[in-house]
Amino acid sequence: MSTMSLSPPISRTSEAQESVTRRLFWLSIGVFFIGGFLSASVGLLVPQLKSVLALDYKSALLIQLAFHSSYLLFALPAALSVIRIGYMRAIAAGLTVMAAGCLALVLAQGMRQFLLVLGALLLLSAGQTVLQIAANTVVTVIGPSRRSAFRLNLLQGFNSLGTVLGPLVSAPFLLADIAPGARVEVTASIPFIAIGAGLATLATFYIAHRALLADAPSAAGDYLPRDWTRQIFAVLGERRLLWGVCAIFLYVGAEVTIGTLMTNVLMLPNRLALEPVSAGRLVSLYWAGAMIGRFAGAWLMTWIAEARLLVYAALAAIMLTVAAALLPGAVGAGALIAVGLCNAIMYPTIYALAMPRDSSKAPLASMWLCMAVVGGAIVPLLTGMAADAIGLLLALLLPAACYVGIALFAALCVRGGEAAS
Repeated sequence: MSTMSLSPPISRTSEAQESVTRRLFWLSIGVFFIGGFLSASVGLLVPQLKSVLALDYKSALLIQLAFHSSYLLFALPAALSVIRIGYMRAIAAGLTVMAAGCLALVLAQGMRQFLLVLGALLLLSAGQTVLQIAANTVVTVIGPSRRSAFRLNLLQGFNSLGTVLGPLVSAPFLLADIAPGARVEVTASIPFIAIGAGLATLATFYIAHRALLADAPSAAGDYLPRDWTRQIFAVLGERRLLWGVCAIFLYVGAEVTIGTLMTNVLMLPNRLALEPVSAGRLVSLYWAGAMIGRFAGAWLMTWIAEARLLVYAALAAIMLTVAAALLPGAVGAGALIAVGLCNAIMYPTIYALAMPRDSSKAPLASMWLCMAVVGGAIVPLLTGMAADAIGLLLALLLPAACYVGIALFAALCVRGGEAAS
């Protein structure tokens, strides 16, 4: 049975490997940071357009459907492009497409055309799909495998820094004067203009460093086997990968749902009764919890096994989300914000635990994990439908149920690790 090989193995000295890993890490900081800033800013479009265009929750949450559905649509082409052109060129291409998506979003915002906004978000997330597969995978497979979860958690900390600053910086532009029928001012586009410029700048850096991984065993080349279509599904024979795909689906769905609806929750009279800009800025505390938790989680992983730490985080998230749905006032609001701390280690830890030990399978495994991000499209939409039917607070029980699935995946990994030892 043939196996996928991205390039013939080339030996490297330990010093050279460390140099490549270190340079790649510093380049990756910018990618992870701006990705977080962008995602948090897109989340603020939901309360903005819900108010300006007088949408119900289900319609407003089509924004997240458009932004996350491309992970399902474009994951396969993205994975194949990584194999064909290599990690560095693929990341540069993804950044360029995202910059074009930001420009399209600016134009769509100004025209107040909801369908054009959804189309721009689809283009934006198409580039982000390439970025997710290439950037997450290269950080995982380049460097010592025993520290892959640590490296990914540390970089996700910078992603969380972006999600913290996103609401703080973008809320005054996106959520000011959002009365029904209000005109969207040019200033509302400033966050996406700045993000687009940042993405274009990062793309030039990656193009300049496109030969960084030329000699690495995981560098791409023309080594796609003839039976690659069979191998796409064969890789799911890895049991942990299959369950990891489900866990990523549930995690992203829960995190995006809470982060997107939090502004509306904090505006409720029986929570904090805040006005839109203040509520939007307070969402930064949710993402700040994720940032603090990721740096703390990277440290804790030197003492506690990754899978066991994931179990604890998932159980805490279940309790806090249920408390947020049932407890009134500042207590319920604080519980919902605190879920961010529990989310901190989930994505990078699930990702690292689910990856096959054979690095040649990494791009296709990453493709499936990236496709699972479509949970960020489906779970928010289902929660929005529930909110229209039974109320916003009770609808939060749906993301709480998602954390139950994550706890089961983590328990499976703990049991598997104990059996292996």
